[in-house]
Amino acid sequence: MNKPKIALTIAGTDPTGGAGVMADLKSFHACGVYGMAAVTSIVAQNTKGVQHIHNLETSWLSEQLESVYDDELPQALKTGMIASKEMMELIQSYLKKYPEIPYVIDPVMLAKSGDALMDDDAKSDLQNILLPYAKVATPNLPEAEEITGLKITDEASIYKAGNIFINDIGSKGVVIKGGHSENLDTAKDYLFTKEDVFTFESPRYETQHTHGTGCTFSAVITAELAKGKSIYDAVNKAKQFIALSIKYTPEIGQGRGPVNHFAYMKEVGLDDE
Repeated sequence: MNKPKIALTIAGTDPTGGAGVMADLKSFHACGVYGMAAVTSIVAQNTKGVQHIHNLETSWLSEQLESVYDDELPQALKTGMIASKEMMELIQSYLKKYPEIPYVIDPVMLAKSGDALMDDDAKSDLQNILLPYAKVATPNLPEAEEITGLKITDEASIYKAGNIFINDIGSKGVVIKGGHSENLDTAKDYLFTKEDVFTFESPRYETQHTHGTGCTFSAVITAELAKGKSIYDAVNKAKQFIALSIKYTPEIGQGRGPVNHFAYMKEVGLDDE
């Protein structure tokens, strides 16, 4: 039996399983990649919103990462909710030490409920400390506006934002996700690299159950990069994966429920149950 590829997620938790490291690990599994996780924050949240956030001490995150890297290196890693500058600098030290390991950053700032997961200082630190090391960054429209300082209202402003990520900030790739746009027919995402721009479209499904879409999308990209796939192929797979995850939501919870992390497996015949 071949040794599995490994993906590492560094993020917060969601006890109801829809977002954070729980969603990442499910997504890694659905992509056939072994998942590892280091926790940054304990978040009390559900489909109705975020009730409490307890950010861990940076030393606790350091101990988790030391355990992982001392034993088995991942083939790719991603970050989600990162609460403090100190945590970002710690993660940056690993990105510098292992530049060959592709890094995906989901710049989590708000929960689907609208609850803030990061303060203004942390948003600035994210841009300066972590985004320059990203193989792929995956901001939604509000996050891209926050990072670039632009008001994104049309395709031209999306292109301006993409240019800022690649040429000013230094990310190798960025997917600006159009799920928050006012186009009611399709969900259109834009992938910018130094060399080219690609677009990906999928049907827009009428559902409120989109909790954890950002975590899931970025986790699939991470898993595919761990397998050695190109940025384009990784994003293309993630787009198909998230579209099916939204189409076949499990209808869990009283609020914005989670997506279905195993819909893709069933669709392509990887799950016979």
